[in-house]
Amino acid sequence: MDSTLRSSESASAAESNSAPRAPWHANLPLWMMSAPALLLFAVLVIVPLAMTLALTFYRFDPAIGPVAAFDLHNYAEVLGSSYFHTIFARTFGIAALVTLLCVVIGTPEAYILSRMGDPWRSIFLLVILAPLLVSVVVRAFGWSMLLNVNGLVNQLLGAFGFGPYKLLYTTFAIVIALIHVMLPFMVIPVWTALQRIDPQTENAALSLMASPAVTLWRIVLPQLVPGILSGSLIVFGLSASAFAIPGLLGGRRLKVAATTVYDQFLSSLNWPLGATIAVLLLIANLVVMLTYYRVLERRYTRSMG
Repeated sequence: MDSTLRSSESASAAESNSAPRAPWHANLPLWMMSAPALLLFAVLVIVPLAMTLALTFYRFDPAIGPVAAFDLHNYAEVLGSSYFHTIFARTFGIAALVTLLCVVIGTPEAYILSRMGDPWRSIFLLVILAPLLVSVVVRAFGWSMLLNVNGLVNQLLGAFGFGPYKLLYTTFAIVIALIHVMLPFMVIPVWTALQRIDPQTENAALSLMASPAVTLWRIVLPQLVPGILSGSLIVFGLSASAFAIPGLLGGRRLKVAATTVYDQFLSSLNWPLGATIAVLLLIANLVVMLTYYRVLERRYTRSMG
């Protein structure tokens, strides 16, 4: 009897030893498991933003540079100057125009792309994504050569008896180059939203004697609103903070917020004022994007019931 008990105990002990054990981190709290990612986010994002925000309260002395002092003079200078008002109005005006044109161009482009079959869909998708493989600076220089007084665009206009026109260092040059850069960021979210639409809904509408235009307007377009909203937020945010294209195609005369920050940091060496412009650009960008998101989300929810 004792030998039988000992053998059963040894067997149960062997089974317990061979049973899979839970990993060591299974009992850790969730915040501790996400601590490495939170630490990396804090080092790369929160700390630089906090340092930039602290720099906005410094006072600039032309003789010795930034001086540590809790001073709101920089905010008063930016918010009370018509010069900076013009710069911010131009920045968000260009961003809004680029976003609108990207929606008008990118949404039909994504719809046509979704209706293509292989291999044409893959070819045109590669054509749309190809600009992302080229540096923004290279594309800006390419547009500067196209839009120059002796560039290809003016040569084509001259062949029809027009021009030459001053296209470089204008708002038109900035907008057309930003559209070229930002269009893939609009096409891809809309195309992704189209992939989630059941094609039978369109067939059902057409079978109920709805015209293709009505089907597109009443059935397809409302389901594309999330993709259009995502693409619009990305395009607007990137356009409002763009630096290379406005700097190279807008010249010294057409200032936007990003180029003004660059000038304050590297030309005037007024770091507190440059940091103040950067912080106000970030706040204004967030306010516009969140307002836009809330308004469209509310209308979309209401329209979809």
